[in-house]
Amino acid sequence: MKFDKDKLKDLLAESDVKTTEDLQVFMRDMMKEVIETLYEGELEAHLGYKKHEPNVSDGNSRNGRSSKKVQSQMGEMELEVPRDRLSTFSPEIVKKRQIDISGIEAKVISMYAKGMSNRDIKEHIFDIYGHELSPETVSVITDKILPQAKEWQNRALEEIYAIVFMDGMVLKMRVDGAVRNVTIYFVIGISMEGHKSCLGLYLAETESAKYWLTVMNELKNRGVQDILIFAVDNLKGISEAITAAFPQSEIQKCVVHQIRNSLRFVPWKERKTVASDLKRIYAAATEEQASAELDAFAEKWDSKYPNISKSWRNNWTELSTYFKYSKELRRLIYTTNPVESFHSAIRKSTKGKGAFPTEDSLIKLLYLAILGIEKKWTMPIRDWGVIYSQLYINYEDRITTLHTLIFRLLFNFILNLFNFFP
Repeated sequence: MKFDKDKLKDLLAESDVKTTEDLQVFMRDMMKEVIETLYEGELEAHLGYKKHEPNVSDGNSRNGRSSKKVQSQMGEMELEVPRDRLSTFSPEIVKKRQIDISGIEAKVISMYAKGMSNRDIKEHIFDIYGHELSPETVSVITDKILPQAKEWQNRALEEIYAIVFMDGMVLKMRVDGAVRNVTIYFVIGISMEGHKSCLGLYLAETESAKYWLTVMNELKNRGVQDILIFAVDNLKGISEAITAAFPQSEIQKCVVHQIRNSLRFVPWKERKTVASDLKRIYAAATEEQASAELDAFAEKWDSKYPNISKSWRNNWTELSTYFKYSKELRRLIYTTNPVESFHSAIRKSTKGKGAFPTEDSLIKLLYLAILGIEKKWTMPIRDWGVIYSQLYINYEDRITTLHTLIFRLLFNFILNLFNFFP
């Protein structure tokens, strides 16, 4: 079972793999061969001698094979199980009465989801079972995740989201034979019940209003009718795209990113003072007070750093959105921290990967990592009761209108069923 990429290509060609069904059959046959090889290794250890060597097992010996049907994630599989004359052989890889072996495949996928490289998985399997799989074999097994990832990316979404966060992280991927930095953007939504979920991930080739409009339209095509607030970084073209697709949505640009950009060219000796003066702006109690603090900042620092106040003023409309809300909702939307913590969890899965060889390898790992993260998102956002009250007061017409529309559609659907079945 140890082969290189050329060998793998030859095997796929010989097996005439052209469709996903063909690939499933190929993978099932491969898994069958692996398990039967492991069976043979276990029997050799049990008897104390290899096949075709002198018998040193004190009366016990090989006694042919028996057929056994088991269920795997790739369908039903018929295994040839070796036997011994004294019937003392009890295999571990697939136990005597075990008829479901999907856990073996799950182990490989679970290790991949935790960020282990194909070579690490190969070594781990060898440590457990004493059998060596090639990294290419591991890749074939984990490739079965791709259809699930694509289905997840296209799944139906809720009709309305309270808040949607968008931000990106940079990973390394091999493109046209060279390792390059690529940006993956994640969309995190908070439902009207206060629960977080990742709505999708997007590999951005360019940042432009046209690109972001494509992302917005995809969300709409998957069922999203309204988003109350977008919390985003100052991405090129993002505001125009949001306004075009969701014209009623509020936009809150990330204040933390704005601060980082403001301090980028400030010398270290003055950075603490400038940061302290900036805090007087975004920590103000009201927008009017914040605007006055911005004027005071400009008067003090424009002679040295004129671009800082200019940038804040250019983005003020979307930097100051949060001033109209309570402190609980302010704390949630003035920064994209919910995405930052999400990124931190993603990096735990990707840090050992180096550069991803293909886009598919990147997508399947991120998808598995997201599933693991979402399992921990069981509780609503902190102080959600207070936050929801604020949202309802500000957006009552949109929330109730949409809920009424959904109720009417459901009612009409049920009514049509009764008319269809008199």
